[in-house]
Formats: sequence, structure tokens, C-alpha cells
Amino acid sequence: MSFVKGLRCRECSREYPARLQAGCEDCFAPLEVDYDYPAIARTLTREQIASRPANLWRYRELLPVESDPVVGLASGWTPLVRADRLGKALGLDHLYLKNDAVSYPTLSFKDRVTSMAVNKALEFKLEAVGCASTGNLANSVAAQAAAAGLPAYILIPESLERSKVTATQIYGARVIAVRGNYDDVNRLCAQIAERHPWGFVNVNLRPFYAEGSKTMGFEIAEQLGWNAPTSIVVPMAGGALLSKIHKGLHELQRVGLLQEPVTTKLYGAQALGCNPIVDAVRRRSIDIKPVKPNTIAKSLAIGNPADGYYASGFIQNSGGWADDATDTEISAGIQLLAETQGIYTETAGGVSVAVTKKLVEGGHIDRRGITVVCITGNGLKTPDAVTLNTPEVIDAKIEAFERVVEGVAHVA
Repeated sequence: MSFVKGLRCRECSREYPARLQAGCEDCFAPLEVDYDYPAIARTLTREQIASRPANLWRYRELLPVESDPVVGLASGWTPLVRADRLGKALGLDHLYLKNDAVSYPTLSFKDRVTSMAVNKALEFKLEAVGCASTGNLANSVAAQAAAAGLPAYILIPESLERSKVTATQIYGARVIAVRGNYDDVNRLCAQIAERHPWGFVNVNLRPFYAEGSKTMGFEIAEQLGWNAPTSIVVPMAGGALLSKIHKGLHELQRVGLLQEPVTTKLYGAQALGCNPIVDAVRRRSIDIKPVKPNTIAKSLAIGNPADGYYASGFIQNSGGWADDATDTEISAGIQLLAETQGIYTETAGGVSVAVTKKLVEGGHIDRRGITVVCITGNGLKTPDAVTLNTPEVIDAKIEAFERVVEGVAHVA
């Protein structure tokens, strides 16, 4: 049974059927999926959710796919890792990592949103799917489309890391590099979507696609015993992940699944070389000033973020804050996470760790509360983001080994 009522404009509240549509016809604002929350509250229980498979579809009543899903059946339900060693390094008493670096199938949180988008494309009987992407979304759309038997057209900035291009082409997708940055690519995709009967996940499928991000918030709350954390640190590109985590937590409260009302403070993290949302928060504004990206964090390099207006507002209304990190700090964040918790993250995760450090040092985060840091992608995607020493070379002799490790404590 579907609880989807339709689409609603996020600004003027005009209602639409649940159809393929990018924005409001009256005010051109974005649309989002609306649900029959009273009916969900009468139907859905914690026990019912706990009895279901460990994937994101355990929250199906609060998701926009109305028929049985075909792809993404193993996506979601990633670990919430207690991170005591990293917490000690950062000065946090109760730190957790929501680790989408091990997300199925393509090792980033984008598997959540593409699970929604590709299943909706099948429901709408579209001929193909596509996207504009800085890498992770490209990988995920290509993989989920392959599993669904749909052609995929992936448009990327020409400067994208080669490893991410390979991880998209391998699924048989048509990958087209565009001269320019992500915002140039996204404008082109909007034009293509108007002329071809295809589903561009972050254009005409966006209202449904974005709902997948809520499942990260759903899982965090369930994994904390149906409690919202004190603080959540979220890396921001377009800002939708933070906005939808906010929506997801409040939906759980609305349908009676949380132990207590949501008082979570939201914290946004960006790279210094692409920080339009951070800039808005610092100005105590929701108006976004677009920037030209220049950062190693390619997955966050969106200079004109579609959800920036909302993300900035949610951060400030929650009592949270936002900060940015230099490329050097990003690399250090990647290494600190790996050395303390054994988790290898890509540049977006390095941004999250580096910014969390700054937020703690600046007194913005309650050191004694429960803090969750979102790790959104795997380090295997951006191996060039850190510079490590070349391994030492020795002869295959015990004497040579002991000379190298001389002075290191050992047990006889």
C-alpha cells in the first residue's frame, strides 16, 4: 500500500500528482513528495520495521516508490560505528560515524537516492536514465541502471577523477564529459530532459530521488534506539542530504516512532574552495552567492547548490553551524579517520572530519552529547587525495628487517 499523496511545492505549497516534474509551475520552486502521515502513524510501528530486511526499504511507508522495488534491494542499513578513538582525538565523549563508505553497490550514500530514482523511472516506463554528476552519483546511476536493464547517460565535468570515470563506464553507461564545472553540466541536463523521454535523476526525477537521503536519518535514529542525536555533521554539495536528514528525523517524530522530540543541531561541512552554504550561514542568511569551485573535494564541488537555501535555513534554525576545510585539512581528516578508526573515506569524509574538529574547537558542538558524523563515500574513489611515504625496500633477511624497525617495541 502506498501512502504517497502527491507532490507539493516547497515554497507556495501548490499540490501536484506524483508525476515526472522538476519544479513548481507557479513559482518555479522545487517540489517534494507529500505523504499521508496520519495513516502512516496508524500503521507503522518500530516492531514492524525491526522485523523487515536490513535495507532502506524497511521504511517503505515513508518512501516514494509505490510498486515493489526492482533495484536497490541491498542498499542502505550501513553501520553506525562507535568511534571512541577518533572521539578522543577530537574531544567528543560520544562520537558515532554513519559509514556509507561501505554502501551497496557503489560505496557512497548516492546508492540511497538512485534506488528511489531508478525504481521511479521503471514505474514511469521511461526509456533511459541519466544524471549530472561529480562522480559518486555517476557511479551509482550507472550501476543501478545496469541492474534495472535501463540505458544510462552520464554527464560529468571533464576534470573529474579518472578513477570515478572508470567506476562509471564499467557498467556500460554512456559517459560524456562536458567542458565546464558541475553547474554547467547540470544546466545541460535540464535542457536534455526537456527534449528526451528520459529520467534525469537530479532534474525531472529529483523530487523522488532526493527522498532516498532521508533513509540515512531514519537509520541513525533507529540505530540509536529510536532517538535523534544531539548533533549531526553532514558534508554539503547541493545541500540536499542535510535537508533530507532534517526532514527524515521530523517525519519519524510526526508518525510517533521517536522516543523524544527532535532537538538535533545540524552542522554543515564544505571545502574552503567551494563553500557557498557555509558563507550563507556565516552571514546569518539563506541567500546563496554562487562560487566557482576549486577544491580536491570534487564530490562536493557544486558552486550553485540547489538546496543551499534550505540547508542554510535548517542549520540556523536548529541552532547548529557550518564551517569549511582547506585541501590540506581535508587530506589530514582522511588520514586521521583511517588511523583512528580503520575507515578509509574519500574527500567528502575528510571534509566532515576536518570540519568536526573545527566545530569542536570553536565551541559549537556539545562535547558531552551524542554526535554523528556522516561519512558519505569510500576512499578508494579518491586515492590521490592523500600523499603517503613510499614503502621502504629491504633484502629478504631478518637482519635487514630489524635494522628498519630498530627501536620499535616488540614482544619476544
